[in-house]
Amino acid sequence: TLPLIQGAIYSFTNFRGYGSYEWVGFRNYIDLFHDARVGASYLFTFKLAIVTTIIVNVVSLILAMALNSKIRFKSGLRGLYFLPNILGGLVVGYIFNYFFTYILPQIAIMLGFEGNSMLASSKMAWLAIAVVCAWQSIAMNTIIYISGLQTVPEDVYEASMLDGAGKWKQFWKVTFPLVMPFVTINLVLSTKNFLMVFDQIMSLTKGGPAQSTESISYLIYRNGMDGGQFGFQSANAVIFFVVIVAISLFQMGVMNKKEEQL
Repeated sequence: TLPLIQGAIYSFTNFRGYGSYEWVGFRNYIDLFHDARVGASYLFTFKLAIVTTIIVNVVSLILAMALNSKIRFKSGLRGLYFLPNILGGLVVGYIFNYFFTYILPQIAIMLGFEGNSMLASSKMAWLAIAVVCAWQSIAMNTIIYISGLQTVPEDVYEASMLDGAGKWKQFWKVTFPLVMPFVTINLVLSTKNFLMVFDQIMSLTKGGPAQSTESISYLIYRNGMDGGQFGFQSANAVIFFVVIVAISLFQMGVMNKKEEQL
């Protein structure tokens, strides 16, 4: 709580992270809306969060349904899928950095394509980050969906089969409505985590190339700690905090209404 209060106080100053400072009122907050770099970081972060949240939840639900079915080595597969979540974000990022920089280009050359690294392209680097974020996040979401699927009574499926419902209709009319609370949890947590993406940016691109993959968290850290903009980026952090809370509350409100309708 204390660092949160201190950050809010510094947001009204021109503090550089060291030395003396002066009170500047709401100037930092006003300047935020005129800073093109801040705007670009918000656009990139929201794009990454939306795309990755959709990918993670779709893949996680499919995996959960597969792992919840009657297959061999089910417990072992669950442990295998959860492994990425145990690894640290920076460790995973550095491993994938090597993969995208050296291994993938060589594979592309062998197949007759150009051997350029995705991380060196301002148009493709964000996709590489999305892949890494999704790969590591799918594990936890899958476990949550499995827990949700296990709460669905078997007799409900038996009743739907007697009514002539196929697999697809069973999913939309039976499974999905009953696991809706777990969908809500995963959507809120995924969106919040991807909006706060930092480790993957630090280990893969460091905001490059040409600041095209600079997330809000990374911008706050880089310019606040090293760029002498501690007060300005503290204001950015306060705004970012409000945005995340607002989005989470909006998601909860919308999804709760969906649950009631279903």
